Amino acid sequence: MTRPGLRSVAALLGPALVASAAYVDPGNVATNTAAGATYGYLLVWVVVGANLIAALLQFLSAKLGIVTGRSLPAVLRDRLSGPWRIAYWVQAEVVAMATDLAEIVGGALALSLLFGVPLLPGALITTAVSLLILGSSRSFHRIVVAMLCVVFIGFTAGLVFAPPSAPGIFSGLVPRLEGTDSLLLAVGMLGATVMPHAIYAHSALAADRHGKVSPERLPTLLTATRTDVGVALLAAGAVNLALLLLGATALSGAGDMTSIEGVHAALGHTLGPLAALFFAVALLFSGLASTAVGGYAGGVIMGGLLSWDVPVMARRLITAVPAVTVLALGADPTTALIYSQVVLSFGIPFALIPLLLLTSSRSVMGANRNGPWTTLAASAACVLIVGLNLVLLALTFG
Repeated sequence: MTRPGLRSVAALLGPALVASAAYVDPGNVATNTAAGATYGYLLVWVVVGANLIAALLQFLSAKLGIVTGRSLPAVLRDRLSGPWRIAYWVQAEVVAMATDLAEIVGGALALSLLFGVPLLPGALITTAVSLLILGSSRSFHRIVVAMLCVVFIGFTAGLVFAPPSAPGIFSGLVPRLEGTDSLLLAVGMLGATVMPHAIYAHSALAADRHGKVSPERLPTLLTATRTDVGVALLAAGAVNLALLLLGATALSGAGDMTSIEGVHAALGHTLGPLAALFFAVALLFSGLASTAVGGYAGGVIMGGLLSWDVPVMARRLITAVPAVTVLALGADPTTALIYSQVVLSFGIPFALIPLLLLTSSRSVMGANRNGPWTTLAASAACVLIVGLNLVLLALTFG
């Protein structure tokens, strides 16, 4: 068999880059900057480990889409009876709405920081822009990837103003904690690594991009997918690591790091207005890109599980309603972000466990099912993430 050339592999890249928007959403921004500002380089190992786990699970999601030519929700539809299918759809839709809440709130906060737009109009603007992105179906992938480039530049630019310490970074790769509070933050960072909508979306993105693949093309596509996932998660991991390092170098002892507004204000105070501007612009594009992907995931869930042919605009509005409603009621945006992550924690097992079972099934994947080592690693990752989310829920309510 001829090995695929570099050019042929490069031409197949893209779906993982779009799905990776879930890993640089406003929730990640707040968590990673807080981790760096509070504990310095201590939790570098958490960011690195979290992205390695995410890379494995996102590859399995893409592999399912490529081999079957269908999304995870569509494959599950054939394996769930009517009542169970409806129940699964309800929880998945709630998770998609919770995801949208965090991302629309993040976009609204960015518009407030940049232009002084009140939160509710900012949420409506963020929703409208995401509708435009979703409506441009032919350019959807390119627009999201372009936005992620802005996110990458904006969030890593701060390191130019405050370069991190190389010895500090290497010391942070050694797993260790400092008390209960650092444990809580580490659990939050690891437990929220893989978001359910990223799993649903990636399987659909891969299936949409490649369609039903012939056995002859599968090796080339799977090779390209490994590269795609590697590049995408490396970029997303670099952004999250940059945010943590920025917190460690520029925000330590700077004051309130529990909110995105506090981070922005501290950056302006310690590094100057240009660094704060880069941060706010990146936050805006982070919210827009991630909410567009979240809207896409909502359509994947509804179309895959129920076979409903709902127009993309209507689907987008359905998942955006809770976010706009919460802000219209005057809820604190940071509190809304926290509770949205709690809702996401409930949905994680419903995405990860079926993904592992389906990609390990010979009847579904044929010769491309997971090997023993992949199954072992993915099982350990699922147990770890589900377990940590249960701990996070207990600590949050406790």
